[in-house]
Amino acid sequence: MGSLIFSLTWIILSWVSLSLLSMKAEAEAEGIRSARLLDLLIRDYTVKSFDRHLKTGIVHTVHLPANFSGIKVDTGRFRCGSLHRYGAQVKEFHLGIGVTVQPCAERVMVIRQNLGHNWSSIYYANYDLSGYQLVSPVLGLLAYNAGSDVSFGSPFQLGILARDKPIKIDFSNITNLASNTTGTRPLCASFEGDGKVTLKNQVSPNVCVATRHGHFGLVVEKPPLMPVRKKISKWKVVVGSSIGAALGAFLLGLLLVAMFVKVKKKARMEELERRAYEEEALQVSMVGHIRAPTASVTRTSPTIEHEYIHYPS
Repeated sequence: MGSLIFSLTWIILSWVSLSLLSMKAEAEAEGIRSARLLDLLIRDYTVKSFDRHLKTGIVHTVHLPANFSGIKVDTGRFRCGSLHRYGAQVKEFHLGIGVTVQPCAERVMVIRQNLGHNWSSIYYANYDLSGYQLVSPVLGLLAYNAGSDVSFGSPFQLGILARDKPIKIDFSNITNLASNTTGTRPLCASFEGDGKVTLKNQVSPNVCVATRHGHFGLVVEKPPLMPVRKKISKWKVVVGSSIGAALGAFLLGLLLVAMFVKVKKKARMEELERRAYEEEALQVSMVGHIRAPTASVTRTSPTIEHEYIHYPS
């Protein structure tokens, strides 16, 4: 009887927790602007919906509320020692032999996130991606402690380290390269917890490596912006051409008038100079009612034809 009451109580508490979490998710999903907050909400919903009867090492899909449409989450529970000895494959993430979990809990819950293209845009607001654009969804690999009471409380985050054999991340099936990036080899972007972005080359096409847990994506450089040429209507072209032609004709007319005035003025100055020169050479006097040029009068000094010698008497 006591076990039946306990089972019913646990079922009711689980249902109430899931209902409250669903209502909370629907209310908060609309205003999420933080990548960290999104991780916590995914963690809480994954923990609350975790099935304790699933075998260790089996990865299964987590169904999120409709407000998180576009996000795909998978999770699996692993033993810390087995994960170190054998590694694991969690969707796009391949954890090689020798991977360690710090601190090493008895069981580890590994959560894989695929944020899709819509939710990945949050990382533009949380990280400096100036000059680059994402060409793949952001993938996340996180780990939490997963004891026997995993469905109660909030588990703390653990660290996944792979120093000897890095974690491989295969983007082959989720890369979305646009047509304008053809021929461009994407770079691997690692989004650090302190807000920094680390860019590295791929180890092979669409494959990146990492030495620890986190969020990752493929980016390419943004193409240079081409100036947009506005289409001008025909009537604007006609009106503009007519105004331009009229203005050109007006300016040409002004130029011709200025040249004519200059030539006329030059001819007049030459005529005045010629007249002044002539009037200076010949004086003009009135003879009756007629003006006539006259030469200036010059007196000739008398000269003695024979010298006279005076002899004294």
